This record gives sequence, C-alpha cells and structure tokens, in this order.
Amino acid sequence: MAERGCPLEAVPLPAEVRESLAELELELSEGDITQKGYEKKRGKLLARYVPLAQGVDPSLQAETRIPGPSQATAPAPEQQKMRPSHARDERFRSDVHTEAVQAALAKYKERKMPMPSKRRSVLTHMAVEAYTPPDLHSAPPDVTTGLAQHQHTYCERPQLASMRGAPRGGSRSVLETAGGVPVSSRVSSKIQQLLNTLKKPKRPPLKEFFVDDLEEVLEVQQPDPGQPKPEGGQTAVLKGELLAVGSTWPPSLLATLQQWGTTQPKAPCLTALDTTGKAVYTLTYGKLWSRSLKLAYTLLNKLTSKNEPLLKPGDRVALVFPNSDPVMFTVAFYGCLLAELVPVPIEVPLTRKDAGSQQVGFLLGSCGVALALTTDACQKGLPKAQTGEVAAFKGWPPLTWLVIDGKHLTKPPKDWHPSAQDAGAGTAYIEYKTSKEGSTVGVAVSHASLLAQCQALTQACGYSEAETLTNVLDFKRDAGLWHGVLTSVMNRMHVVSIPYALMKANPLSWIQKVCAYKARAALVKSRDMHWSLLAQRGQRDVSLSSLRLLVVADGANPWSISSCDAFLNVFQARGLRPEVICPCASSPEALTVAIRRPPDLGGPPPRRAVLSMSCLSHGVIRLDAEEKLSVLTVQDVGQVMPGADVCVVKVEGTPYLCKTDEVGEICVNSSATATAYYGLLGITKNIFETVPVTAGGAPISDRPFTRTGLLGFIGPDNLVFVVGKLDGLMVVGVRRHNADDIVATALAVEPMKFVYRGRIAVFSVTVLHDDRIVLVAEQRPDASEEDSFQWMSRVLQAIDSIHQVGVYCLALVPANTLPKAPLGGIHVSETKQRFLEGMLHPCNVLMCPHTCVTNLPKPRQKQPEVGPASMVVGNLVAGKRIAQASGRELSHLEDSDQARKLLFLPDVLRWRASTTPEHLLFLLLSAKGTVTSTTTCIQLHKKAERVAAALMEKARLTTGAHVALVYPPGVDLIAAFYGCLYCGCVPVTVRPPHPQNLATTLPTVKMIVEVSKSACVLTTQAITRLLKSKEALAAVDVRTWPTILDTDDIPKKKVASIFRPPSPDMLAYLDFSVSTTGILAGVKMSHAATSALCRSIKLQCELYPSRQIAICLDPYCGLGFALWCLCSVYSGHQSVLVPPPELETNVSLWLWAVSQYKARVTFCSYSVMEMCARGLGAQTAVLRVRAVRAWREPRTSPSSRKPSRGAPPPAMKGVNLSCVRTCMVVAEERPRIALTQSFSKLFRDLGLPARAVSTTFGCRVNVAICLQGTAGPDPTTVYVDMRALRHDRVRLVERGSPHSLPLTESGKILPGVKVIIAHSETRGPLGDSHLGEVWVSSPHSATGYYTVYGEEGLHADHFSARLSFGDTQTVWARTGFLGFLRRTELTDASGERHDALYVVGSLDETLELRGMRYHPVDIETSVVRAHRSIAECAVFTWTNLLVVVVELDGLEQDALDLVALVTNVVLEEHHLVVGVVVIVDPGVIPINSRGEKQRMHLRDGFLADQLDPIYVAYNM
Repeated sequence: MAERGCPLEAVPLPAEVRESLAELELELSEGDITQKGYEKKRGKLLARYVPLAQGVDPSLQAETRIPGPSQATAPAPEQQKMRPSHARDERFRSDVHTEAVQAALAKYKERKMPMPSKRRSVLTHMAVEAYTPPDLHSAPPDVTTGLAQHQHTYCERPQLASMRGAPRGGSRSVLETAGGVPVSSRVSSKIQQLLNTLKKPKRPPLKEFFVDDLEEVLEVQQPDPGQPKPEGGQTAVLKGELLAVGSTWPPSLLATLQQWGTTQPKAPCLTALDTTGKAVYTLTYGKLWSRSLKLAYTLLNKLTSKNEPLLKPGDRVALVFPNSDPVMFTVAFYGCLLAELVPVPIEVPLTRKDAGSQQVGFLLGSCGVALALTTDACQKGLPKAQTGEVAAFKGWPPLTWLVIDGKHLTKPPKDWHPSAQDAGAGTAYIEYKTSKEGSTVGVAVSHASLLAQCQALTQACGYSEAETLTNVLDFKRDAGLWHGVLTSVMNRMHVVSIPYALMKANPLSWIQKVCAYKARAALVKSRDMHWSLLAQRGQRDVSLSSLRLLVVADGANPWSISSCDAFLNVFQARGLRPEVICPCASSPEALTVAIRRPPDLGGPPPRRAVLSMSCLSHGVIRLDAEEKLSVLTVQDVGQVMPGADVCVVKVEGTPYLCKTDEVGEICVNSSATATAYYGLLGITKNIFETVPVTAGGAPISDRPFTRTGLLGFIGPDNLVFVVGKLDGLMVVGVRRHNADDIVATALAVEPMKFVYRGRIAVFSVTVLHDDRIVLVAEQRPDASEEDSFQWMSRVLQAIDSIHQVGVYCLALVPANTLPKAPLGGIHVSETKQRFLEGMLHPCNVLMCPHTCVTNLPKPRQKQPEVGPASMVVGNLVAGKRIAQASGRELSHLEDSDQARKLLFLPDVLRWRASTTPEHLLFLLLSAKGTVTSTTTCIQLHKKAERVAAALMEKARLTTGAHVALVYPPGVDLIAAFYGCLYCGCVPVTVRPPHPQNLATTLPTVKMIVEVSKSACVLTTQAITRLLKSKEALAAVDVRTWPTILDTDDIPKKKVASIFRPPSPDMLAYLDFSVSTTGILAGVKMSHAATSALCRSIKLQCELYPSRQIAICLDPYCGLGFALWCLCSVYSGHQSVLVPPPELETNVSLWLWAVSQYKARVTFCSYSVMEMCARGLGAQTAVLRVRAVRAWREPRTSPSSRKPSRGAPPPAMKGVNLSCVRTCMVVAEERPRIALTQSFSKLFRDLGLPARAVSTTFGCRVNVAICLQGTAGPDPTTVYVDMRALRHDRVRLVERGSPHSLPLTESGKILPGVKVIIAHSETRGPLGDSHLGEVWVSSPHSATGYYTVYGEEGLHADHFSARLSFGDTQTVWARTGFLGFLRRTELTDASGERHDALYVVGSLDETLELRGMRYHPVDIETSVVRAHRSIAECAVFTWTNLLVVVVELDGLEQDALDLVALVTNVVLEEHHLVVGVVVIVDPGVIPINSRGEKQRMHLRDGFLADQLDPIYVAYNM
C-alpha cells in the first residue's frame, strides 16, 4: 500500500480490510472499475485508519503521484513487505525477466525521444505542459521564413506570399538559427530529437545497389549466416499409453447418463453458486436425466412449422446461456444429444454490437442454425426490437428463441424413448473457435471422439465415481466442457461450478469451495491462481489438503509457470502438495493434447527448461545455462494422452518431422480429436488430415494427424513442452515472436502505474509484405501525457533489446474502451480490426516505422547522365521522334494588316468605342444573380480616360510609372487597367486584403506594392479606409503607402492624347503571382506579348463579337486576368463576369449564369469546380426544375438580353447546361482527373455534355500554353506506372494495373506556341513519351521576371534557354514543369496527327527522397483515401523527413486514429517512411485562388508553430 502514497505506517490494517483492498486493486488492474470509483471505495475503506492530515477529508487522500519524503523513506510494515508488488502481472512474472528489462533499459538512458504534441482541448487530463524545452541550436539552416499568424475564423483560405529577404508584416518574435533563418524552437527541437534518434541505426545498414524502376523490388531479408540452426537427429512419433480396454467403459455417454439417472437419481451432479458464493441449486443425476428427456421430447414433437416438425435429427441448435447458469446449460446440452440434435454453444450477446458478434452470426449461418435455446432470465436480458421480440443481431441468421425453463417443457409419455444411444461418427456437438484474424469457425466433435475423450481424461486424471471437482473455467467450451460437463457425468462426479462474476467479487471462492466440499480435483487457469494470491492474506482457515489434482488448463502458456510457482510457494503451507499441480495443453481441434500425471498415476517428475529467446525466434531450442537475461523458462505439460500418437512437424510447407532441438507444431493422431471445421472442407483437410513425413519424404503413418496449433517440442522423459501458439505467432523478417512474450516484456517495464495490467493486446499487421508488431494498452485516467510517453518509450526499448525486434506502433487508449472477450481479457482480433479501420480512438500513439521497416527497396543511386547527343542518337536508333509539338501557325490564320494596325490594346478599345460604341462587353453578376454593372465599349473608353486624367493630374505620374490596382473583382478593375495604359503607366493588379483577415492578407498586398515599385495605388473608397485603418496599423506600417487614389468619384475629364508605345516590346503590365512553392514572382508582359496572347485565345476559342462567355475566375494574375480584362476588348465578345467570392453566398451562381446566358464557352478554377461539386452534387434535381420551360423561351440577341439592374433575383432553378461546348479549368498544375470526372458525372443530369470539361495549362513564363478550345480532338487519357515516374521515366500501362496513375492531356497547344521536352540538367532534347522539362517558345511568353532584389540573373535562363544539342538557335522559356509529349492516333483540324502534352508536376514542388523524385499530389491522393475523416492533405519535406499534414473532418478524439493509417498507406503505396504526421482543423492548409495548395507556406507555418495542430506525431 506504501506505493499508493498513503501514510499507513502508524495503523496496522485488519485482515478483512486488507483483503477488500486487494480485491479493489484487482478490479482496477483488470479495468473492471474506474479510477474514480476505485479511489472512492478505497477512501471509504481507509477512512477510519488514516489519521486526518491537516484537516483534509480522508476520502480525498487518494493516490498521489509523488510520494512525500516521509512516505518515500519510512519502512513499510511487516504485512506490507509480504504483499506481492502490483507493478506487473503475476501471470507473466519472472524475476529474471524483470532484471532483463531493467538491464535493457539502462542502456538507453541517454537517448531522448521527441514527445508528440497535443492541442490543449484534446488533453482531458494533462498534468503538466507536455512540451520539450526550446533548443536554440537545433534546426539545420534550410528553414524558410515564418508565416504570419494564422486565423481560423475566416472561411476563405488566404493566399500568402514569401520572398527571401522580403520585409514581412507581423510582430511575432521568431528565433533564428546560426544562418539567420527564423525558426520556432518547439517544433524544430522535436524534429532534431527525432533526427538524433534516427542517426544511430540499430539495424545493420543494408547493402546499397541501383534498382531499375521496373524492378523496384522490396528487400528480402537474407538469413543471418550466424543464426543458430537445429543440429539434432530426427524426432520419432511419441506414443501414449494404451487406452484401457475392457467391459468397464460404457457404450456411450448417454447410456451412462441413463444408468446414473435411473440407478443413482439422488446423487449430486452439479452445484451452481450465486455471486455471493451461496449454492443456489444442486442438480441431481435423476433430475438431469428427466429434464433432458423432457427437453428432447419437446424439441422433437412440440415444435412445428407449417405442420412439419421444426427440427429433424442432425439439425444444429444454438445454446445461449450465461456463465452463471451451468445447470440449464447441462440440461440443454444433454437434451440436444438425446434428441439427436447438434448443440452449438455460443456466448450471450449483450448488445447488438458485441465484439466478434458478426462472426458468431457467420458461424450460426454456416451451421444452418434456426433455433436458439435459452433461459427465461437470459431471454429477458437480451436486446429487444420495438415489437418486443429479441433483436436481430448484426450478421446473424433469423432465429427462433425457445425458453427451456421447466414450465415451458412437455413431459414425454411413459412409452417414449429417445433413439440416440450410439457412439458413431456423426457430429455430437460443435464448439466455436475464433482465429487470429477474428473469423469464427465451428469445430465438429463426433460421438465417438466425445466418448474417447471422456475415457482418455478419466484414465489420465484417475477420475473415480462420486469424486468432487471444483470448476472455475467456462463450462461451454474447451477443458471446462470436457471435464466439467462430459467426463464428470461419465464418472458420476459432483461438479461445483464457480461463475466468473463470483471470481471477480471473491477471487478466493474456488479455494474456499475446495475446502468446503473437500474436493479431490480442481480445474483452473493461471489467472485464477494469480487472483487468489492477491486475496489470500489473512485467510487462516483454508486448506487444500483434500486436492489430489489441480488441473491448470492454460499450462501451455509459457508464462503459467510463474503463477504455478508462486501459488505453490504460498499454499504449500496450507496443505497443497507439489505433485498435485498438473498443467495441461489443449486445442479446439485436438481437444486435450497432454496433461501432467501425478506420481501415483505413474507420471515422471516435472521438468522445466530455460531456453534462449533469441534461438527460439529462429525455431531452435538451446538451453541457456549462462543465466543470460533474454531467456524463457517453460514447464512441461506432462505426457501424451492415453491412446494418442504425437509428433512435431515443421510449421510451414510440407509437414516434415522436426529435429530433436527444433520447435515445431505438435500434431496428434487419436480417436479423441475433433473431426472437422463444420462446413469448411478446404481448411479441414489442411488441419485434420495432415500426413507427417520423414526427411526422406516417407509418410510416418497411414492414419492422418490433426494439427494442434501449439508450438513446442518433446523433452526428456517423453514430456511435452509448449513454447507458444500459432495464433500468437508473429513472423517479422525471418524470425518468429510470440505475442505473449511481448506482453510479458511490456509488463515487466516499471513503473506500471500508467496502464492497466490485464488490458494489453499485442498483434501483428501486414504492412509492406511483412508482419509489424502493434501493442495496444489501456491508459489509466490519472496518468499524465509525459508519464505515459516515458513508459511507452521504455517499452519500445525493452522489447527491442530483449526480443531484437522493433514495435511498429504502440497505442494507449482510454480506460475501458478496448473490446472485451466474454470472460474477461481483451478481444484481440476485434482490437486489431478497429486499429486497421481507424476506429480504435487512442489517446497516445507512438509509431516506429524507421526501425521496423527494413525491407524497403534500395535507394536509387544516380547513374552518370547520358549526354544529350547520345540521347538523340538513341532515340533515332529506337525509331522515336524528338518530342516536339506546336499549335497552328498564326500567320496563316488572320488578316495580318488588321493585326498590325491594332497592335496595342488601347488602340483596339478606341477603335471599338468609335465603331460599335453601344456593344456590350462586360456584365457583372451579384450573388443573387442580379446584374450589378454592365459596360459597353464607349463606357469603358470614357471610364479609362477619367482614370488616366486623374493619374496624370492628381498623382502627377510620368510615363512608365508603376500603378497598383487594388480592386475587388469587377468592371472598376478593368477601367483602371485601361486608364493606366491610356497614360503610359504600367498597371499591377493586386488582390485586395480581406477585412476579416488583415493580419495575414495585408502584408502580401504591401509586399507586392513595394516589390513592384508602385508609385500610386488605385482603389475604391472602402478599400482606402481599410488600408489606413487601425487594424491595418497592427499588420503593416501604413505610413509607407505610396499615394492612394480613390477612383469612385473622379471628375469626368478627357486626356489630351492617348499614349501610344514607341515599341511593341515596351512593358504593358506586370503580372504578380504567388507560386505553389510560396515564392512571389512578377513577370513582365510587353504590348506585343499581350496582343499575341489575346490573338491566340481568340483563335483557339473562336471568339467573335456575337459570342458570350461566362468567366468565374480571380482577375489578378495569369490566364484569369487575361480572360477577365484583355480578351473581351480584343475579340469583342461579351463576358459574363461571376466573381468567385460570390459563390460562398450562392454556390449555384456560376452554373445558373452559364445556363441563363447560353454560354458556349466558360472558364473556372479548380476551387470553383470543387465548391460546386461539394455544394450542389446532391441538388441537381432541384436545379433541373423548370429547365424545360426556361429552354423554350425565344432566343434574343446578346445585347438585348441584359436583365435590368436591380431586378429581383431570379430563382436559381431551371439550370440547363446543354448549351456548353467547352468548360475549361484554368490551372498551373497537373489536371485533376478525379475532380473533373466527378463534376462531369454530377452535372450530366443538367445536360452538361460528357466531353465538355477540359483543362488549360500555363505557368509564370507563359500564362497560356494549352487550352482545349472549341474544335479539335477530345483530350486523351493515358495510364503511367507511378514507380517509373519516381525514376523520371514514362512507362505506359493498362488501366487498372497495379501502381497505375491516370494522366489526361492539358488541352490543345495554342496557335503560335511551340513546345519541346528537354532534359532539365543536360538541356538535351528528349524523345516521344520521355519525361522531361516542358520548354515553350511563343510570341506571348513573358519577357522576364520583375524583382527589386537584382536576382534577374539567377533566373535569366527561364526566359532565354537554348538546347545544348540539335536546334541550338531557337530561344525557349523553361516552364519548370515536368511532362511528356505523345503522338496520338487522332488527327487535328489540319489533318496532322495530334500531339498531346501531359503535365506531370512542378519541378520545384517535387520531393527528392531515397534518390527518387516524388510528386506531392500522388502521396496526398493516397493519404486522403486512407480514412473517411481526412478532408484534405498536404506533404512536404524538412531535413529529409517526410511531413504529412492532414485536415480532420471529424471529432478531435478520432485524430490519433489517422497516424497509423497515414503511415501505413504511404509505406504500402510509395515505399516511404513518414517522419511527422500533423493533424489540423479543416481549412488550415493554405490554398491560392486557383485552388492550388501552398505547401511551402504550410511548412513555414508548421516550423514557426503557427498551425495550432490537434496532434503532432513524431514517428521514431
């Protein structure tokens, strides 16, 4: 009690209080009472004995975590010294083992592991702040700059920017590394600890060699040449003593029952006890016989269905009886046998979702069970449906429930006799067995086997008539059934059955009953012996001298020896004789395999073996005489059963006999084994009809053997030793480990006060073609995060040291949440199922994939690059063309005079204003669908003139000055743009800051204004106020803004003359955008490039003044800006502008606008498409209403089709998309096939043509390279091998083949654009279907980057690259994207074969890991598929660690389920070990306006500790 922290030295406790405390401890350790309940009860017990300390209520003096000095130093009283320590489970106790664990842990003292981080809201009982102290020297100097404070209140994800050295807003103090790189202390110090743990590999390093991508073979672990090998001779078959033959054996068990029932009707057969230990009923043999007859008669004659008997002989019947009612079970069992029915005993289903309940239903269904027998009391306790009937359990067949209490049975006529008396080969009963995987099968035992088993047990145990047997085991199956229900009746014994509930209430009850009934035999498990040890203090009057046989049913468990030893140690003084303890080994298939005989029955003296655990893992037996630490001590389980032959065969492959020093599976040939798995012929043959062979291949017997599932060997004196079970076997690499051994090591790790002793499950899961060990334990509610984490770390180290195997995952779950087996203990297979499905809900997780996964493919070693010339020659030899393609020629397509005349956009606008002044160019929609503004050619011209006049007069700007346009999406932005061109200024469009999120968005605005050297900011009144507000002051220095000009109320003035550029190469505008890698990049667009861009788009999309297009894009950069501001003026078509922010209010606005204005061509971004798919996917029927009526209205000309301003919002119904010829997604990334396909399918019902959706492709150097347009072949899709892509190769495969990745072409190449695929390092041209960098040559490419830092030189080759071989004259722009060209079988408009461009991903974004190139999107796709709660995912690397950030769309307590699933899926599909898993709220992953993830910003935010994660797991 001292270690519980209570000062009890002064007051000796009475014996009954000590006993009650021991029982309480037991309940707590098994998880049967909550910590709170324990402390309350304990407080009450001790209230009278604990002196009141400083007026504290005694009930509050519960367990304290740190004992005070007096408690720590004062010696414990004598009684307490005797009491065994509760720090680990006695069942698994071995002092040698504990020493071994302590020694192993001593080696690891120096290593510190990074502790997982949890958000405060997830911590329900955290005692201290669980953060490691800041380590100022931990981060390698490659961390990017920190992210401004992230807000979670704002629904739109902000677009962020960073620039090396750019002034950042935000006042957060950030640590700096030696390289001057800002970094957060907490995250980086933890990652540094993680790197430190990974620096010292505990496994020998693997030999490295180059593996071709097509042969990306997993490493097969080679056997260690130094591993132990068996050296003994071949074992022989071990024959048991002969089964005594004579007239003494009855012809059948039922004949015996009839004999005792009629000749000895008063003899007691079975005594049932209640939970207080009182005998509630004693069943006599006469009663058993008469009741069984009544039941048999009722079953055969009184149950009908449609006037036919419900049952016929041989039918299966379920027996559903609680563990507390052995009497009714026995009556039901024998009643079925008498009626020639086959009983199938199962557990009572307590809820509709019991652990393993579905599998039991499968068993009942496969056995064809239609009737269930139960008692009145049990039936009342079953879950009920609304009709009052017993509820249908998940996976169960329809059952009729029959209550078999006396009043429901019919007495048979005098002349009625059951016909069943034989002992033939027919099935007598079916016992259920749950496999390692959780599947439940029925083991069929024949009448002959049942009789032979009873005879063999009678002979082996020396049972005699009228003996008393105390049975603690489950009487429905296994040894409890064989001894306590069957063999006992054969010998007219009296069984005293102890229910599980009584054992929990009073663990000494079985010993008290042995004493009270003078029982000669007892049937227990090592757990029952362990429990009684805890409770036996102060029991002076118990005596075990009457026992001649104490059968330990789980003696085959290697750790039962410690319970046997400890039990004998204590109870030898109470009359227990050493030779009485008889461990036995059994299995559902072979029934009893071996049992130790007492000396008076001719048994040899017991033996034990101390075996090397390391050798055992290789299947070799070596006695460890040197007292090494890593040993397993096992006891014999006695001799083979009478009448049985036993041999030991190899576990896998052909059943060769093992050598004498080799561990194998024990096989039995006997008339007393089970006969089959009911209804499962295939696995029956494997298990029940094994023919062992000698090393030469000769069968050892003409009779088949039954595999027992027990692993062991034959020792001296022909004694059987068992070292484990096949069900608990985990094969990791080439070595075998036993789950029980791992549990024992975990339990030996001190201190054990953080988890419940009896509530630990160990199992293996297959990840990457090998078994991985998982350990799950229940954590006590009072354990702090730090304590539990320390314990977990120590467990990992102990298992690694003692078993030389790594634990893949260690999880702690809250108290009482693991699925329980019917009679206590953990339902391991159900726990495993929950783990794999992400339903375990742990509160602490530690993954160690780095140490466990040693079979990854070899890292790729870079080979010397093949030169560009050799590459070209190789392609020529292989018959492959150089990968080069181009769009249509511009010169053939358009009247060049007109193009030359209107070379500049301002000229075009003036020309349109004079020739078609009232032609409508722009139409802006609000969220309600109303037109908020329209602009004709003349209106736009006049607005532009007013802006130009204001710039020259008010801002006093000169030609060439840069002007920032900070406007919301609308016509004002377009007018301001042309106003700048009219006065010779250079416009820079900037997204305005978000009023609810100034801290994050305003610094980006400020940075663009500064970087672009803008001399003036044009904006609206509302934004002007925002830029100068108090809130803005907190984010940036508002005093340093350039002149801010509000254009809402500028006077109507004309400019004297409109500026005409002296040269087409003069700068027209700057296009600033944040790349996906988080870098702010501005590109320079000349007047010539601007006109060429508009011309190409006009030709590709066939845009004319009579056309209408709908645009739902952000108008600030790239193709979105060009379509919004430039193309309508150039081509004269009408643009229906739908600002994307309006979709947050009305998600159907864009599709409604497309339908309402009959737009043939429409453009959107991925984020718009995703919003529509998510928000409208289920509402297509509502949108379709009135579609037919809407479509019948007479068509009108575009100009007359403008709704009046301020008209009431039309109902967003009647959406018909059949007008759409092409819907293009504007993107700078690999096409998202899954999204575009799901969008097409969802809106097919609204008339969207199947082939309408396509993608575009552009980048910083050229904003429009590909664009599907309105003519030409449909986009093609190919499937490539993802493994080949990692090696920078393209390998086309069939759809559905393993590792296949679908890629669709990014649209047709625009007129005037040439594309070539070049090697990114050698710059040589590549062949068709080869992966390389996409290079582009086009009149509308940008002319260069614009930056204040003078870094143009670094990136000059982005715009002026030349091939190193072949055509070395053409100037190309490098896109920075990997892709390939492939010539298809399709023909384009010119009759040439169509060349398709496939974009794979951005070079800057790729992750270089293990010598291979990974694309983040591929890993992210796998992760999102791993669990339904993962809403979004982003990956990045830091110091060679892969970091996976997942957004949790679910409850916070489910967050930790994702850690293992994410780690598993990345290992399985990408052969990568995840270093850190970060779980965050939805919306934390930053996304730009095009819907692209900003992974580098996410990385900055993570390293600066600004993500407010729910959980961060550092995989060891």
